Amino acid sequence: MVHVLSSRVLLRPTDPDRSRAFYGERLALPVSREFGTGPDRGTVYFLGGGFLEVSGRSAAPPSPAVQLWLQVEDADAAHEELLAKGVEIVRPPLKEPWGLVEMWIADPDGTRIVLVEVPKDHPLRHRPGI
Repeated sequence: MVHVLSSRVLLRPTDPDRSRAFYGERLALPVSREFGTGPDRGTVYFLGGGFLEVSGRSAAPPSPAVQLWLQVEDADAAHEELLAKGVEIVRPPLKEPWGLVEMWIADPDGTRIVLVEVPKDHPLRHRPGI
């Protein structure tokens, strides 16, 4: 078995400065660390229990199959905050048949970001036997 100590998602944006402005300013993700210099420098953002690294450059946007899943405390509050910051909302918060409240946005390269609220009565909030 592989013993994983840490993990992060790596994004290679088509325009690193535009993506750093999106993740750092519009989503206001806290910076864990930065490295390198120049336009292709790297920035690692803290994502709760994980990390998102925006570094390097890609000639093409990521596959539509790549998505980020970010749990938030309150999807409606996140919706209002992101609207005020000019973030395009792909889909406003809706309660899904499986009980989660999901809102969809996209980064500048079209990577879908699912902001998820886990309601207090949802099974993900309860661990049987604990």
